Amino acid sequence: MKIMTNVLTDKGSKYAVSGGVVVSKDAANAFIKQLKRNKKFAKATHNTWAVLLADGTQIKADDGEGGAGAIILRMLETADLRDHIVVVTRWYGGVHLGGDRFRHVKTCVDAYLGELG
Repeated sequence: MKIMTNVLTDKGSKYAVSGGVVVSKDAANAFIKQLKRNKKFAKATHNTWAVLLADGTQIKADDGEGGAGAIILRMLETADLRDHIVVVTRWYGGVHLGGDRFRHVKTCVDAYLGELG
């Protein structure tokens, strides 16, 4: 499991991104469960994630951040990164970000993909 904290801050909202290898929906759910064992991530407002499995199966979850899982999934498809979950975590800072939140999801995923090389 790779975790990048403090990737981005905007109007009080803070973002992190994490990820790792998963090969099934059950493994993806186990990854999220493991991530939330860290109290900081368990208390996050949103843990949005997606995974593109080797067989082409697409799995995503918005966790209340409508549409964010689809953004992550599209980025995984573009990068052709399979069997790898990417989770963007947001701690709400008290100010609505509007459409900027989607740009921030993209920034976090870009940062994560950049770390993978």
